[in-house]
Amino acid sequence: MQTENVVDEITVQVADTSHLKYVDTILATIEAAAKVRGTGIARRNPAYVAKKMEEGKAIIALHGEEFAGFCYIEAWSDKHFVANSGLIVVDKFRGHGLAKRIKRTAFELSRKRYPEAKLFGLTTGLAVMKINSELGYRPVPFSELTDEDAFWKGCQTCVNYDILQRTGRKMCLCTGMLYDPKAEAPSTPPEGEPAHTEK
Repeated sequence: MQTENVVDEITVQVADTSHLKYVDTILATIEAAAKVRGTGIARRNPAYVAKKMEEGKAIIALHGEEFAGFCYIEAWSDKHFVANSGLIVVDKFRGHGLAKRIKRTAFELSRKRYPEAKLFGLTTGLAVMKINSELGYRPVPFSELTDEDAFWKGCQTCVNYDILQRTGRKMCLCTGMLYDPKAEAPSTPPEGEPAHTEK
């Protein structure tokens, strides 16, 4: 079966306790991607990823029973900010829009659960920046993101953390991107145009 057809058969959904069996695979996939790219990715432990699934704050992509991709959301600063983090797509499923489907689903989940919150993320990836821009995010200085220490502590496992420290948390290799629901136009297409649908 061609990859294009396989990707069309992938389901993208909010994860729950039935997906806990994928936690180790998710973490191994993220770790491998970080090594290949040579860029920083904050590591998460199995208990943290499992908790996101149990809370209904994670998105998982599956081809049948095979893991294909993942992302999770986390609220910060008394729910004034929500981060979409940990985006990963398995190598063989890349290049066919799956990351965009996962990010859009995470975006919609964030907007549903935290309609007043500003959504943000940190990334070094051009593809993710492009997806974020299409969703209405804009690049911003770190000063416009959450100032909650617990969020930034998550960067400690990144290989570039020393840069963040040296700059007083003002900049790093990542680009900060922000979606402000009070400032941005809706990301949904105009009436009559096709919307992105999930299987």
